[in-house]
Amino acid sequence: MRKLDENYSNGQAVSKQDGDMLTYYFEDGTVKARGAYREGIMQGEWVFNKKEGYLWQVGRFDELGSRRIEAHLYKLVNVLRVENITLNAAVFRDLAMIKVAATAESRTHIMQLVDVFRARVVDVAPDSLIIEITGTEDKIDGLVEVLRPYGVLEMVRTGRVAMSRGLRSAATQTEAARIAEDDHNVFHSV
Repeated sequence: MRKLDENYSNGQAVSKQDGDMLTYYFEDGTVKARGAYREGIMQGEWVFNKKEGYLWQVGRFDELGSRRIEAHLYKLVNVLRVENITLNAAVFRDLAMIKVAATAESRTHIMQLVDVFRARVVDVAPDSLIIEITGTEDKIDGLVEVLRPYGVLEMVRTGRVAMSRGLRSAATQTEAARIAEDDHNVFHSV
């Protein structure tokens, strides 16, 4: 991981902090990520950019923050519906893929840990394993902590995703009947 004050080989700054806002850059100078950063911790809403588009990293927000995210999502062309499910009964999950160093001696023990956390190995290489895990943030954090001594080489996380429980989650009952007839309607909850 690069330090906040490092530069790429071409001289471009890796990151820049201006007050509470921290910006990370790609090597060509375009913005990689931007968001609030206080006391060494990423806060609230961060936007992560890819070369061909952008992604949202969603965190815990007050009512005003939730409304801002909802407004931004409606600006996206292919978003059909945004539903704030904060007060609804819902199922929440995270997904992570973790690449961990694995020697011949440590591989069996790592795979036992994976089983304990009900995760699964999705790729095996001579010197590493890629593990996939879904569950609560705490479950994923717990697996990462027990894998740290073996050497976590890389990790990607989706962030929290959610879906309201029951029929009324995505629509009213009459709307649900219409949706059931039309395979093209897919609703995404944030």
